[in-house]
Amino acid sequence: MINKFKTCVVALSLLLAFTTLTFAQQINPIEGRWDMVISQDGEELPSWLEIRHSGSRTLVGRFVYAMGSARPIAEVKMNDGKFSFAIPPQWESGDRNMEFEGTMSGDELKGTMLYTNGQTYNWVATRAPKLEHSKNPKWGKPIKLFNGKDLSGWQAMGENQWIVDAGELKSPKSGSNLVSEQKFDDFKLHLEFKYPKGSNSGVYLRGRYEVQITDSQGAEPSDVEYSGVYGFLTPNEVVAKAAGEWQEYDITLIGRRVTVVANGTTVISDQIIPGITGGALDSKEGEPGPLYFQGDHGPIEFRNIVVTPRVK
Repeated sequence: MINKFKTCVVALSLLLAFTTLTFAQQINPIEGRWDMVISQDGEELPSWLEIRHSGSRTLVGRFVYAMGSARPIAEVKMNDGKFSFAIPPQWESGDRNMEFEGTMSGDELKGTMLYTNGQTYNWVATRAPKLEHSKNPKWGKPIKLFNGKDLSGWQAMGENQWIVDAGELKSPKSGSNLVSEQKFDDFKLHLEFKYPKGSNSGVYLRGRYEVQITDSQGAEPSDVEYSGVYGFLTPNEVVAKAAGEWQEYDITLIGRRVTVVANGTTVISDQIIPGITGGALDSKEGEPGPLYFQGDHGPIEFRNIVVTPRVK
């Protein structure tokens, strides 16, 4: 009996070792998260790609284009050292899929994208940085980014429709987005805002990760609704007030970890943002970045914009 037991233990150990080795052999170097740049019609469009295992032999993923939310990749196909995948259109014009092909060169991915308009464009991707997280951050002096008088310290991304009225920063109609001149690494942000019924805006952290501002009172929690990190993180609950009322966000971003407090309630607590969201200024995740306010989706007003940077 003892010998049979020992034999079973040895057999089980060998099976586990074989299973572990088999799984390890299946890890593909293209797996991971990648910061992409697509060269399209004279522009460098920031995008993002994730490739990972599903089960024992299938590669799947997620993709973020220069606009829209993160969308799933049903299968990343491998063939003779090359990989490919297809994405149905989301907000893009045209009704054909976006088709990607690529290869690995060193620690970069390079390839082509066949766009929904039938044109082919080149892209390149570098492995996304891990972004260090500090459990015991030290905070510096709060910085008022808006002086309540004019647009000093801010720049419109195009023809400017932003105004300052009665100490408030306003975009009375859809138009250009607004970017801070100062850039930040890790920080705490206090922000007060107000929107009319049906409007839509957002605040981009480091210019790359959008926290949604939407008229969502009474809506179910969603990553594309009020206080969600667009396309990635869903708030625990929707605590939006009625349109026309002043509301508050208190947001902490350290590395990739974000906490969102909306109107005094913590709705996202120390969650990891996987990658850039649609509409990001760039895909250089390892660098400091500005705040930017979305002004192209509808009227919005801001006040009391205060950033407290982390001291390293």
